Amino acid sequence: MAVTSGHAHRDTVSLAEEQVRHWLKAQHYDGPVAEEGRHRVGSQAVLDCSLKERVRGAKGAKESLARWRLREFTLQGIWQTSLTVSTPTGGRTWVRLDAELLPARGVAVAKAPVPSLARGLLDVLSATEGEHPGAASLHAMPTVIERGDLDEVLDELCDPDRRLPIVVASTPSHTDFDDWLAETVDPLLRGCAGLAVLYALAPGAEREFNRALEHHRVFGGAVRTYLPGLDPAWQPDAQRHRVMARHTFESDLRRASGLLAWLPRRLAVQTPMPDALAALPPLRARGLTDSGAEIDGVQPGSLLVDTHEEEALEERARAGEIQEVRRWLRAAEERESELAAEYDEQYSELREARTEVRSLRGRLAAAGYPDLADHAPAERDLHNDPASFAELLERMDEFPLLRFTGDPRLTRDLDQQTDHPTWVRMAWDALLALQDYAEAAVRGESGGDFRRWCENTPADCHAFPPRKVIRDESRTVRSHGKWKSERELPVPLDVNPAGEVFMGAHLRIGGGGTAPRLHYHDDCSGTGRIYIGYMGLHLHNTRTN
Repeated sequence: MAVTSGHAHRDTVSLAEEQVRHWLKAQHYDGPVAEEGRHRVGSQAVLDCSLKERVRGAKGAKESLARWRLREFTLQGIWQTSLTVSTPTGGRTWVRLDAELLPARGVAVAKAPVPSLARGLLDVLSATEGEHPGAASLHAMPTVIERGDLDEVLDELCDPDRRLPIVVASTPSHTDFDDWLAETVDPLLRGCAGLAVLYALAPGAEREFNRALEHHRVFGGAVRTYLPGLDPAWQPDAQRHRVMARHTFESDLRRASGLLAWLPRRLAVQTPMPDALAALPPLRARGLTDSGAEIDGVQPGSLLVDTHEEEALEERARAGEIQEVRRWLRAAEERESELAAEYDEQYSELREARTEVRSLRGRLAAAGYPDLADHAPAERDLHNDPASFAELLERMDEFPLLRFTGDPRLTRDLDQQTDHPTWVRMAWDALLALQDYAEAAVRGESGGDFRRWCENTPADCHAFPPRKVIRDESRTVRSHGKWKSERELPVPLDVNPAGEVFMGAHLRIGGGGTAPRLHYHDDCSGTGRIYIGYMGLHLHNTRTN
């Protein structure tokens, strides 16, 4: 679990201390949680505390740290639970919680249950899933979505900077909502606490929720897991977001809870840690408050000190984790390949259908029925679309109000990627829509910026999904020196004497949070053009490495 706290570092540490104390007491352990060093808290358990550290973080900045680590020695190995509170100078406070088994030789890696400490922390931290504006709040139990909450929840679902999955449970018809929450939804989602944003749809909000997410609906008591990078405008994207039917968990609620938590757990392992939690030095607690150094039942050589045997246990656990992640990677790559083929085929079918609609409306207009034709544009020949990004760049002169100022090599490199045929078509659609918008903007008839234009595209213009249009980068990206400089892209001197501008506005080309991006600068009110400073793989931000 990695979340941001709604409190300052000192207050977060105090709240964490209190929750660690309650958690230990619930397990019949007893020991100081606000004192430096290593403490025996049970006959076969030790607690390491490091509360006043100042270290140099991954980016060289100073960070304030407070850490606790409970180790429970069993025949299976060491059950280890670690809690870290980390605050970079001038940054938000992050809280990380890990639970794992460091297995003894010959023992398989076991799945650690979500510790009750996670739920205790979420109850008091006012936690969010990231530090960017609009980051979703995390709670130990599902939050009910009422009709008045829909806009905010939809924004969270479509947030391009979202790190965590969002799990939404619907309600069966003719069911008491409170009973459904208490008896089914709460225990079903318990294993996702801290690893996903949890919601339950109130019956009165379900219809409008599904109307807004036409291709990503959830109803009838089903539960849906919405991954980061949600694109509600594209039907093929719906396949990424898994649905668990009601009958699956009604037959075996405990098993279904484990199945539902599997994907958030996998993502938690695979997703890179935020800077404030990355590359921290290992926790080395000093000494024992109890004079004894041995725990009954543990092999000689005492695991209470940082011995080579303990390090070997950790190394074997890490090797087991890597093996497991490799298995997940192979399965994900196979699924990615399948979905890419389906996505490519369905996107082609969608565009062909749109072309057919425009063609038929054009014929109606030519036959003297403009009301039925709905002001259709001329027929567009799909076979005339570029087959590669290299060809797309060569044909930029077909867009008189668009000017490409970026590095063409980075754009041509996209042709080496698996999904490039679909990406080329989406990028071409984006250029067509930008050209139509620019023509209207120069005449003063666009009605707003490009996002607004896409939300209200005239019938005789090329459409582009509005949720793929991002007006600006997050505050985190804008304040990060390296990330900001990557988006300071070239423009002519008559646009800016410096020869470059920050291009936070961008378009998502393809599905997913790390798909290619097209960054642009709208200068229709000045030079009468739109400048495309970058078209390539996703630039660095909080979700890329």
